[in-house]
Amino acid sequence: MGKLISAIFLVAGTCIGGGMLALPVATGLSGFLPSLAVMALSWVMMTLTALLLLEVSLWMEEGVHIITMSSRLLGPIGRNVSWVLYLFICYASLVAYTAGGGVQIVNSIGSLFDVDATKPLGCLIFMFLFGSVIYLGHNVVGRVNAILFIAMIVAYVALVGMGLDEVNPKNLERANWRYGLMALPLLLTSFSFQTMVPSLTPYLKRNAANLRSAIIWGTSLAFAVYLIWQAIILGIVPLEGEAGLFQALKTGEPATQFISSHVHGPYIAWVAEYFAFFALVTSFLGIALGLFDFLSDGLKIKERGWGQVGLALLVIVPTFFFAAYYERAFIVALDASGGFGDSILNGIIPCLMVWMGRYKLGYKGLKMVPGEKWSLSLILAFYIITVIFVILMQMNLVNSIFNIGN
Repeated sequence: MGKLISAIFLVAGTCIGGGMLALPVATGLSGFLPSLAVMALSWVMMTLTALLLLEVSLWMEEGVHIITMSSRLLGPIGRNVSWVLYLFICYASLVAYTAGGGVQIVNSIGSLFDVDATKPLGCLIFMFLFGSVIYLGHNVVGRVNAILFIAMIVAYVALVGMGLDEVNPKNLERANWRYGLMALPLLLTSFSFQTMVPSLTPYLKRNAANLRSAIIWGTSLAFAVYLIWQAIILGIVPLEGEAGLFQALKTGEPATQFISSHVHGPYIAWVAEYFAFFALVTSFLGIALGLFDFLSDGLKIKERGWGQVGLALLVIVPTFFFAAYYERAFIVALDASGGFGDSILNGIIPCLMVWMGRYKLGYKGLKMVPGEKWSLSLILAFYIITVIFVILMQMNLVNSIFNIGN
């Protein structure tokens, strides 16, 4: 039971990361109800593809990750696409979390010691404190993540308790449905944890029932936390003004940076910063653990001795460089990873692998998503449409189609 709870926290903690801080910024233009509808859709679809990936993982022997899975089921093309997209998603997410965590460390140093620290120093401290945890292995990551997740929930409850009185109901009444789908890429990222499913399988000793429960309860917990968080932040921080959500969107800063400008309580901004930090770290640990195992599988490097050191450096060094020296890393990295990376790697590819495994190659096992071919077709169609939508967004055609800005 203890490991199951830890796994639930690991799933939820991986989801509740940088997306938590960026969500109100991305959904501010649409308002609370439109963002809630799209968020619910994203939650359901990402949970379903996580279960599909779990089904594939249970077909394989222990230690097999996305690269080997896609190679066996989808051939060389699937393997190559998975390589590129997996690295893209993981590194983009880790860059975002490290950039956000580094900024918070810099702010804390300034508040506590009245010293002007640099962003690279903040990112370096963040990587030293939490990147080193990955080197220590799955069990240590699970324990550390569980402690941090509990601390995050405590800060979250305190924030909600203090923030309810600060909510302006009129801010929540605003709704612009034309902007609702614009936040879809980031909302998919907010429920992205699939990259760690192959690492979760040995952690729960391949117990299918426990693994399924960990995924469903973990994503459900994340959805509940996101729901209340959206109501608090969108209710407190207005859209317009120098410290509004639109300004946060333009500068690429987390919404928590602007809370202090709109509240009367002296401690709510502090609690928001603590919560934001714990959210970043728990998500960082889950994604980093998945990337560590992925590189071990893809590069055939054993997770011991100098191989373990090398894998840790492959995770830490590129992440630190881009987080420290790319100015808008936080928002840009999260948005990019969700739009293409999550839609294809965590959406389309799990559907194709299960289809090939079930109906072409004859793999047998517990079916995690019922409904046979029709359910797989619906899930696949959703992610294909999402990719097309993101391409249109990148081409600035969505504005014309939805008459946005007029």
